[in-house]
Amino acid sequence: MFIQTFKSEGLSHLSYLIGNNGRAAVIDPRRDCEVYAEAAAAEGCRITHIFETHRNEDLISGAPILAQLTGAAVFHGPNAAGTVRYAKTTRESDEFNFGNLQLRVLETPGHTDDSLSFVLYDTDFGDDAVAVFTGDALFIGDVGRTDFYPERSEEVAGLLFDSLQKLVNLGDQTLIYPAHGAGSVCGDNMADREFSSIGYERRNNPMMKIPSRQEFINRKVQEHHYQPPYFREMERLNMEGGRATSSILTPAALFPDAFKELPDQTVIIDVRGISSFLGAHIPDSLALPTPMIPAFAGWFLNPDDKLALVAASAPEAELAARHLARIGFDRVLGYLAPDMPQWAAMAEPFRAVTVIDLEDFKKRRAAPPENWRLLDVRGKGEVDENPVDQASHHYTGTLAEEASELDPARHYTIMCGSGARAAIAASVLMRRGIRNVDVFLGSVGALMADS
Repeated sequence: MFIQTFKSEGLSHLSYLIGNNGRAAVIDPRRDCEVYAEAAAAEGCRITHIFETHRNEDLISGAPILAQLTGAAVFHGPNAAGTVRYAKTTRESDEFNFGNLQLRVLETPGHTDDSLSFVLYDTDFGDDAVAVFTGDALFIGDVGRTDFYPERSEEVAGLLFDSLQKLVNLGDQTLIYPAHGAGSVCGDNMADREFSSIGYERRNNPMMKIPSRQEFINRKVQEHHYQPPYFREMERLNMEGGRATSSILTPAALFPDAFKELPDQTVIIDVRGISSFLGAHIPDSLALPTPMIPAFAGWFLNPDDKLALVAASAPEAELAARHLARIGFDRVLGYLAPDMPQWAAMAEPFRAVTVIDLEDFKKRRAAPPENWRLLDVRGKGEVDENPVDQASHHYTGTLAEEASELDPARHYTIMCGSGARAAIAASVLMRRGIRNVDVFLGSVGALMADS
């Protein structure tokens, strides 16, 4: 019997290959799914079953693609707000056996109506659960968000509370394998580790320690989460079934002459680190450092956009394209080669963004210049916890829509938790004609360290 974890960085998505006796199953596969077949073969197993814990909003499911690749059957929960075209429905107490490995289905709604957990038993050693794959119902350090049904907010929060009690009843010894880890948009306070148990979470997870169902509901309905526009496209694709990614995800290398000939309306995405973007970037490019693509690309891009990348290397361009493909952005035409300095060396235009440090920031706040305005682009929860005087709040993701509210004649200093989101925000404003911007690097982190 084996369990192998696959982590999709950026999305912090966790998927699993489990197997025994020559047969294997995959739980919540990602879109670029050849890795599961390769891993199963290395274990001497054939993939016969694919399970989905719920309909994902933040990535394209690889279940229908892996089913075509392996011939395995896909199983999804009931109440999926429509027909999941590529899957069979599985329900409470259904059992699947792989030698002495048994998976038993628990319906655990709340995060979504179709949420399932899969409980693992070793039929050769007692009747207690060994582990549970909890999807987005229970995380390590947190529980699933319940904001996808706003008209039923109290009802679904109550359903999640009930689902968590079902998981607790599996016993303290049960290991937890969630569908997302720290950094995911599916939760706020996940622990930065990928292992835990029901007993540990029952005693230490703040949400699991809430004894009253009504108190739990009250806490959940007060939470604030953001829903990027691309979530709707993910929901559609994960009902109909997405198509496979390209077998080669490394974009074509385009030297400056070819890069300048890209079609009109091509969106140039600078995936380098923020210091590189701030120092020199192609005019009107969008700053999206590679690790931040999963969290923010869906706010600013449309699925049919033609894209071109500015990357520090071919491997960075490949990883950026992979992140984009996992959330449905496939039309990457190429990347600037060999690098941005070559572009500048050929006398091509570029821009930079002024960066200010803590001392300059303190001076501006003490004596604000004429027409100066401070923008805080952190999330609402962060702002509520650590507000900054004089700052106007515009979340990074929604800034593109809200830019029309800003006066292009003003001078804007942008801040966030560390400076990374502020750099993204600066690029968004500059693409919309607001040029007089600078970035407070260090932001709230520097302020707190100075206090």
